[in-house]
Amino acid sequence: MTTWIALLRGVNVGGITIRSADLRDLFDGLGFTGVRTVLASGNVAFESDASDAGRLKSRIERALADRFGYDAWIVLTTAEHVAHVIDAFPFDADDASRQPWVIFGSGDEPLDELAAADGLDPDVDPIARGDGVVYWNPVKGTTTDTPFAKLLAKARFKPTTTNRNLRTLAKLVG
Repeated sequence: MTTWIALLRGVNVGGITIRSADLRDLFDGLGFTGVRTVLASGNVAFESDASDAGRLKSRIERALADRFGYDAWIVLTTAEHVAHVIDAFPFDADDASRQPWVIFGSGDEPLDELAAADGLDPDVDPIARGDGVVYWNPVKGTTTDTPFAKLLAKARFKPTTTNRNLRTLAKLVG
């Protein structure tokens, strides 16, 4: 049995509202066990015997689209991978002046492009490429203002990336 983590893109922002209870019901209805949601931002941990991540991802996206009527896109990974991502965070996660973020992508191309951003000041926009992610550790309160924040907000990244706070990820695997 594998513990999977589904990170839904764009939930409870931009007009797509899904209650956590409804999300749990959907995942329960798909036959998954141990379904648990974290916060109201589209984070679901669940268990399944499925081993084909691509087919599982497609099945979940189709169910979300059918039930909630939107063009669903998720990042599907394992709790083991998320734990590895947390442990590998390359910055001081305890620095209270910073906001530790992890950006997940639908593939390496958008993540590589983000990680190769030119002209970033590492004091303002510390970023690092990780295993299937890009780490970002901006000063609290600047997550919409910095050059990297503006790059991440570009339309071309919206359908291919989703980001989570390091603390949210810890709750998902905890």
